[in-house]
Amino acid sequence: MATKKLTRSTNKILAGVCGGIAEYFDVDPTIIRICYAALSFFSAAFPGLILYIIMMLVMPEKDKNDGFEEAEVVK
Repeated sequence: MATKKLTRSTNKILAGVCGGIAEYFDVDPTIIRICYAALSFFSAAFPGLILYIIMMLVMPEKDKNDGFEEAEVVK
C-alpha cells in the first residue's frame, strides 16, 4: 500500500504548492488556489507570500514517474 506524500505538483501555475496540497487532499486545485489567494489577500498579502515561499522550499518535487513503473518492452 502506497502512502500519501505531500509534494509539489506538476499541475502548477507558480511552483506547484497549491496543486500539491490539492492532490494530497484530493480536491480540485482551483479551489485551493482561490482559497489561498483570498486568505493571502485578507491577511495583508505579505504573510501569504512568505508562507508560499517557505512551502516552495520545503516541499519536495513530485517524482517524474511517481506511481508509474517503467513498461517492459515485449518483442
